[in-house]
Amino acid sequence: MDIKSTVDLSWDEFDELRQPRAEQSDFDAVVDRAISRRGFLGGVLAFGSGAAVFGSGVLGSATSARAASAVFGFEPIGIATDFDIHVPAGYEWRPLVRWGDALFSEAENAYSAVDGVPADMSDKVFGENTDGMETFEKDGHVLLAINSEYVNPKINLPAEAEGVPQTAEQVQMLKNMQGVTVVEVADQGDGWRVVVDSPFNRRITHDTPMTMSGPAAGSDLVKTNADPAGMSPLGTMNNCGSGKTLWGTYLTCEENFNGYFGTTQEREATAEEKRYGIGGEGRYAYEKFDPRYDLSVEPNEPHRHGWITEIDPTDPNSTPVKHTALGRFKHENAEMVQAADGRIVVYMGDDERGEFMYKYVSNGTWAPGQPTEGLLSDGTLYVAKFHDDQTGEWLALTPETTGMSIEDILVFSRLAGSKVGATTMDRPEWIAAHPHRAEAYCALTNNKNRGVKTNAGGDETPVGGPNPRETNRYGQIVRWKPEGGDHGAAKFAWDLYVMAGNPDVYDNAYGGSDNVTAGNMFNSPDGMAFSSDGLLWIQTDGDDSNEGDFAGMGNNQMLVGDPDTGEIARFLTAPNGAEVTGLTWTPDRKVAFVGIQHPGGHWPDGEGKPRSSVIAVWRQDGAVFG
Repeated sequence: MDIKSTVDLSWDEFDELRQPRAEQSDFDAVVDRAISRRGFLGGVLAFGSGAAVFGSGVLGSATSARAASAVFGFEPIGIATDFDIHVPAGYEWRPLVRWGDALFSEAENAYSAVDGVPADMSDKVFGENTDGMETFEKDGHVLLAINSEYVNPKINLPAEAEGVPQTAEQVQMLKNMQGVTVVEVADQGDGWRVVVDSPFNRRITHDTPMTMSGPAAGSDLVKTNADPAGMSPLGTMNNCGSGKTLWGTYLTCEENFNGYFGTTQEREATAEEKRYGIGGEGRYAYEKFDPRYDLSVEPNEPHRHGWITEIDPTDPNSTPVKHTALGRFKHENAEMVQAADGRIVVYMGDDERGEFMYKYVSNGTWAPGQPTEGLLSDGTLYVAKFHDDQTGEWLALTPETTGMSIEDILVFSRLAGSKVGATTMDRPEWIAAHPHRAEAYCALTNNKNRGVKTNAGGDETPVGGPNPRETNRYGQIVRWKPEGGDHGAAKFAWDLYVMAGNPDVYDNAYGGSDNVTAGNMFNSPDGMAFSSDGLLWIQTDGDDSNEGDFAGMGNNQMLVGDPDTGEIARFLTAPNGAEVTGLTWTPDRKVAFVGIQHPGGHWPDGEGKPRSSVIAVWRQDGAVFG
């Protein structure tokens, strides 16, 4: 594979190149076969007894802008197709931190609108392509832990053809600008800003020393020539979504780690590697300059990535921990809640077409002030099975249920999920749990292969259950309530909170559910978070071409939904080319921090390079809105 042809691809397109499958069916034929929108919604989306399960009005009726304004406290905004940020009347925004902004005084002038960031300063500035993030407090200091998912080589290496690195120093620069940034922020009178030189400021990169916990730590599967004990991996990569533990640490989620590995010698990929999209040349040519990424030298190195990694943002000297008990796959985010008996529960999605949704349940219990040792290393990993009657169950992944060793189950969790017959999902991304009741939501962002291709392991992807549309280009949000109101329960009831779609183009299932209208339509729900008032904030990462199937949808956006009525309203639109990803609030909930990844044009500076950034958004009257 020629890397010159891959640097501009999305991660999904990159995976398709590595694992080509049969041609998909014609979309028009699929639409012709779809049942009517009205009949579809009546037969599938409503629980029937759903109102009793989830409260009044599972989906509700379409809502006008005026009604939504009364519910959400703002007048919903229209679509945008320009290269700017738009928020409702009565709100303001400004950049908080941009790619290349200094974390330390020595890097104050490191960023150049022409050349980007020099290699020797690349680990002293804010990283590129912001994603998941969370807020923390320590002795009055407000800290943000923020993921930097990947880099844009053409922007970072403007002097090199196609942005392909030519030296080890250039590779090091790319590695440094990814990972996690821990930064102190403060309201300095004229708005929230980075506290330069704060002792909490820290960059965690592809080379940061780490340790491992759980049953797969130290196993033969994670041992390498450089680390024969299998306990000291370096770095965290492709950090997508995030999570926050109940005891106040950060969970960063390693997603498309497979693309960083390549080989300098011809070799046949194993079945396990093929399931994870590993093989061929790497996306950034790391393997040409660092043997750690060369599969012909270190075939086990990819097994040391694809985990949930725990970081203590309040202790800059702490060592991050990769928790193998939570499974290895393309983690989107990690939503931690607690079972009725005090056990720790972590919900997780595997963001690839036709992969699974998981849950981890600890063996030990926890209460505030108690020790946390073992809570994320001693427990059981489960995978979700959805039934068409709107019930479901969590299937335990154990040696008894899979016929695999516990080490194999955790390192190759996808294979274990296939063994027990888990439900193939439409790219399960962020999972968000309701703050006031036992109820959780998962964004199923889209799946053009639904019903027409298997997943990478050969599992069928039939239409049905929470994935009700063939060649699903718009996505949906599934929600479930665990049996007995207990997140530790093995069974649950489910429905769909919303099916994204385009009612201006389709008058059938592809037009979306009844709570999608011409005034609030969107595609590809991705990031999600609940505010303290129980409203669900939805961020999108979809097609912003504003034409064809996506005509009238405009740029990617952030919306807010009412779980009780089904109402949804548009709050923010991003610059064209960007996705909206990552959301957290100040401790007083008066300011929201929102991530803007891979913007187009010259945003936010108005000239020079586009710079992924975190923005601050607040109400002009100073009131709480989170």
